[in-house]
Amino acid sequence: MSSSGLLPPPLIGVLAVQGDVREHIRVLEGLGTRVEAVRRPRELDGIRGLVIPGGESTTMDKLVRALELFEPLRALIAAGLPVYGSCAGMIMLADRIADCRADQQTLGGLDITVRRNAFGRQVDSFEEDIDMLGLDTPVHAVFIRAPWVEDIGADVEVLARVAGGPAAGRIVAVRQGHLLATSFHPEVTGDTRVHELFVEMVRERS
Repeated sequence: MSSSGLLPPPLIGVLAVQGDVREHIRVLEGLGTRVEAVRRPRELDGIRGLVIPGGESTTMDKLVRALELFEPLRALIAAGLPVYGSCAGMIMLADRIADCRADQQTLGGLDITVRRNAFGRQVDSFEEDIDMLGLDTPVHAVFIRAPWVEDIGADVEVLARVAGGPAAGRIVAVRQGHLLATSFHPEVTGDTRVHELFVEMVRERS
């Protein structure tokens, strides 16, 4: 405990091998957490939660393995470490990927099937206000070459779906126990409520 008698803010890691790392760090620091950019196994020591950012999931997979982070991360997830994955991070947490490269692996943990680039290429990126379970007002969601969830296991809770357009009803946010994932990028909108939810998950687990 600190001298004031209060618990210190939790230390949350952000996987920093590729993707929009700085944006997540900025939001988490703004919420009063301590943040560790994780590029090496030793930087996992002491973290109480982990964010896997958006980026390119095949590149992220290769780098995680090359940097010898793959097995330590899988072990931490299996042990109950709270993890939030956005966009490519959702793919990294999924147990199954539809139409992926034969050599692509995931960290797993979420009993879901995701489809990479489900909404289309970079030029098909879009924004939409969506309702998210547990939040009073819609989230302004930014989708950039985003996946969607095609199938969920019995223990997975659906938090949000696309409201309109040809993808109406597609699942874009889920939670399974200590794991949280979104297809969209809340770190770029100024709306911190998804990160607040994750920080609360970390505090509860700690």
